[in-house]
This record gives sequence, structure tokens and C-alpha cells, in this order.
Amino acid sequence: MFNDIGPLELVTLVVLAVLVFGPDKLPKMIQDVTRTIRKIRDFSESAKADIRDELGPEFKDFEFEDLNPKTFIRKQLDNDELGLKEIRNGFDLKKEMAEVTDAVHGRESDHSSSSSGGAGGGSVDMTKKREKLDPDERPPYDADAT
Repeated sequence: MFNDIGPLELVTLVVLAVLVFGPDKLPKMIQDVTRTIRKIRDFSESAKADIRDELGPEFKDFEFEDLNPKTFIRKQLDNDELGLKEIRNGFDLKKEMAEVTDAVHGRESDHSSSSSGGAGGGSVDMTKKREKLDPDERPPYDADAT
């Protein structure tokens, strides 16, 4: 819950709590807060148990953490019935990136057997930037800006 609080921030919170509540009332406030948190957790667990009882035996494996979209998607993608692991393992990212880079630079890819018809003549080199544009000329398409 407090994973992103550093030591300096924790010390600041303690000093602020002592200043606001005073050293006399601070232990009582801490007890009240922990008691309230404990009651909220008990209420939450009781509500989860009631929902599981109402759902019946068909949903005995139901976990409330699965309602989190990230957890649900991760669990579904780890499911081996879909064959996604074979697809993921069959995809070679380095090879694909090399082919895209070769296509962008107009070179013939070592991995592909067909050529796109020649990269000379009317192609525009997007890697080199011109110094100045003509006054009525629009700037060229910038692939990095999109």
C-alpha cells in the first residue's frame, strides 16, 4: 500500500503527525486508525465470503483479484489452450525489425526474397534534413513526430 513512500517522506509524516495531534494523543490516534482499518478488512472479507456463498458451487474458484483487467488479461494470455505461447515463440522480433529497417532505408533485405521494384528515382529520403525550405513549401512528413 505504501510502497512508493521513501524514508524522508515517512519521517516527514511522523513529524507532521506529532505536530498536529501532539505526543499525548498520537498513540490513541494510531490505535483508532488501526482498529478502523482492521474493521474495514473484516467487513471486506465478510462481503467476499457472502458473495462466494451466494454464487454457489459453480464459482468456487472465483477470485475477486480476477476482476482487475490487468490480472484477467494476464491470466487469459497465460492460458495454454489458445496456443499463444507457440505464436509468441515463433515471432522473431530482431528479424522483423531488421526487415523494417532495410525497407525504410531502401536496401534489399537479406531475409526477403522479393524486391519492391527499386528504391531509386521517386523515393524521398526521410533521414536527411534540409537546411531551409522555400517560402511557399510545406515541411516534409516527419516519421518521428507521429
